[in-house]
Amino acid sequence: MVAMIIDPPDSHYFLAAEGWLELGNPKEALNELKGVSKLYNNDPDFLELLWKIYAELKDWEKAYEISLRLIIVAPERPSGWINRSYCLHEMKETQKAYDLLLDAAEKFPSEEIIAYNLACYSCQLGKLDEAQCWLTTAFLMADKQEEMKEMALSDPDLKPIWDKIKNM
Repeated sequence: MVAMIIDPPDSHYFLAAEGWLELGNPKEALNELKGVSKLYNNDPDFLELLWKIYAELKDWEKAYEISLRLIIVAPERPSGWINRSYCLHEMKETQKAYDLLLDAAEKFPSEEIIAYNLACYSCQLGKLDEAQCWLTTAFLMADKQEEMKEMALSDPDLKPIWDKIKNM
């Protein structure tokens, strides 16, 4: 949904891009987003949508660059910090993803997805006890704990602790 206030036709391009992304067509979403005026290139909502598109395209380098821009223009939004580490993890730089997200956990102590992702990264780094602690923290923060538990039990990053998750 468009949170920024923009006038047509820019708002139409933005909404169309969101629609294409929801329909599973990130290439068409990117084409629509190209119609948005350059005036909005550093708008946080624009950057978040652009990041989602590149993430769907699995273009992690471009998604990473966008996450860095988002951190600069909206450091109060956890999404840039989360997305940056996610990109690094996908680019096989899990230790760096973990280290940077650990800093973000201090900045955003109530963000459950940060704790969840730290559990994933810890698990992939072989820190299984730490992964379980982070996951417990994420569960405690989550409004929908059962949904998060189901997500964790299907997340390949957490596979080494699936048996422990079943008993959480």
